[in-house]
Amino acid sequence: MDSLLNSIRKNAVGLAIFAALTAGLIAVIQVSTKERINQNIQQARVKALQDILPADQYDNDLLQDALWFQSPELGITKPQEAFIAMNGEQRSVFFFPIQALEGYTGPISLVVGIKINGELAGVRVLQHQETPGLGDKIELKKSNWILSFNDLSLTNTKTEAWKVKKDGGQFDQFTGATITPRAIVKAVHHSLVLFKQNKDALLLAETHPSIEGAEPSKVINLVSASEKNPTSNDQGKGE
Repeated sequence: MDSLLNSIRKNAVGLAIFAALTAGLIAVIQVSTKERINQNIQQARVKALQDILPADQYDNDLLQDALWFQSPELGITKPQEAFIAMNGEQRSVFFFPIQALEGYTGPISLVVGIKINGELAGVRVLQHQETPGLGDKIELKKSNWILSFNDLSLTNTKTEAWKVKKDGGQFDQFTGATITPRAIVKAVHHSLVLFKQNKDALLLAETHPSIEGAEPSKVINLVSASEKNPTSNDQGKGE
């Protein structure tokens, strides 16, 4: 009996040590994996931004100059980070992740780069579920359509031109897929309007380094001029 109890005790101790070592190993793996995931996220962000604005056109670390914003009008109902390209001490381009809410199969995630003079540095699609072979032509690898926004502004492009040609505007639609480009044109145009109306607040907003998982603070509300208190908010279908 004693030998049996001793054997049980030894096995129990062995299992406890094994469990502790396993838990510790899992914790180490989770921490290191989380760090790698965060690094990959940050690298992907920089790559997406540099696809719009080459690195030789700004002189800061884009992820070190971020600000929190939200805009239900642009599909951003929870605080998101916008990034700022700098030339010296001057803010030159703002990058906003936005949503084109009226895509054919749902919202289309975009990043819109807006120069300080109100011109578009560029637009890129981050994520979508549009129809392959039709609506997916919004991807740069499928067509150059998304490049048609480059350098456009509210000044050099009339309001009525911010539509697809089918609706009397200047932007091409896709054969069999008008809803998708129509949604993006509308969202990009509205982002320019909101940038113009909230530019002063954006120029004065404090920036922070982008840290994955950080709690938002000093959120800039990008809202229409008709809304009250538009500048800031402190808070942590067929085709």
